[in-house]
Amino acid sequence: MARSVTLRRDQQQNVLQRITGEFFSQQDFAEDLGIAASTISNFVNSRSVDRRYFVQICERLGLNWRDYAVLPNQLEPEELQQLASQNPPSNTTLEYPEGQMSVNSPFYIERPPIEQRCYEEISKPGSLIRIKAPRQMGKSSLLAKIQHRAKQQGDRTVYLSLQKAVQKCFSDIDTFLKWFCVSVSNALDLTPKLDKYWDLADIMGGNLCCQEYFERYLLPEINQPLTLGLDEVDKVFEYPDISSDFFGLLRVLHEEGKQRTIWKKLRLVIVHSTEVYVPINLNQSPFNVGLPVELPEFTPEQVHHLAQLHHLNWSDREVLQLMKMVGGHPFLVRLALYHVARQDMTLAQLLQTAPTTTGIYSTYLRRLESILEQHPELEAGLKQIITTTQDTQLSKKTCSKLNALGLINIQDNEVLPSCELYRQYFSK
Repeated sequence: MARSVTLRRDQQQNVLQRITGEFFSQQDFAEDLGIAASTISNFVNSRSVDRRYFVQICERLGLNWRDYAVLPNQLEPEELQQLASQNPPSNTTLEYPEGQMSVNSPFYIERPPIEQRCYEEISKPGSLIRIKAPRQMGKSSLLAKIQHRAKQQGDRTVYLSLQKAVQKCFSDIDTFLKWFCVSVSNALDLTPKLDKYWDLADIMGGNLCCQEYFERYLLPEINQPLTLGLDEVDKVFEYPDISSDFFGLLRVLHEEGKQRTIWKKLRLVIVHSTEVYVPINLNQSPFNVGLPVELPEFTPEQVHHLAQLHHLNWSDREVLQLMKMVGGHPFLVRLALYHVARQDMTLAQLLQTAPTTTGIYSTYLRRLESILEQHPELEAGLKQIITTTQDTQLSKKTCSKLNALGLINIQDNEVLPSCELYRQYFSK
């Protein structure tokens, strides 16, 4: 019997529904079976799969593999040619690395044990998870995975990006908290009822009004746990008068969950990119409680696996060449693999142009350059790190900010550019 088998195209949707109904992603399914995620991707996209894997996948899904298989020896030459034309090498299945990834994306790479710890934490009443990493490291995608898990365990979920709040919302703490309450109400398909709970704001203060709004209206109304994901909370750091009260409120709500039943229904996930530099009393903020999560860069093994998912038969040498230039930064790695897989350029061409204004990273690098120009102390600090071979004498705050931007690594008191891309680009 032929070794290669292809999934019938009229059964693709049925198979996908079975996978997503039981697993959080195709990668989770692959790990459960102990086979490569690229094999699962080939299977669901009706590309040829070794028969033993095809049988194993179908048995795990409770399917009779013979009812779902198309064997090459069952096809006429014309049909084989048509099947090949319907399944071009890789371009049709690639994902451009932009923004939050789908929870079922085959290109999502887990960084054990982070995901599992987050899943365990979000199942606990009154839990709080804090996710921190530089931009485009996968924070929002991890948040989406956590909320997907919360939804599967029976929670209502709300995703709220603080970047959506317009300038007017930050005019004062009451206005901001009203925007916050209305946004959560709308996400839960509930009619906002601010007047009923804000009539004593002058006496009670906005924080207590907001707390009452959740306690006496939102949480009882939905009558099930609520996982609230707050993304891009860095935006609030820009307004010290608001951030102190708002983060103090989040701390209070989390602490209430340890004592009172109603607040055990609220689970919080807070996502931010930078260190907390605003003058906040840590004992009155959520930044020293809950489960802290810092996303690391990809390892060489993870980059190699991601290359395979892009249908690139790379050796360890090619993986290390790319990582020497961009490190294990998820976005930078995925963007490179995307363009090489599409045959837009070779790896050698990509590496040659990467640290220039004509390379694939030009927009990304210009954004960082703009940030440095707005903060001369950071620009001067990075220049010193790049040009100085001896120990740099920078303030802890400057080093922390550069590290939060992902521009440097701090290891054993040694400060270095995090990759050649930054060293070469910012040395010019």
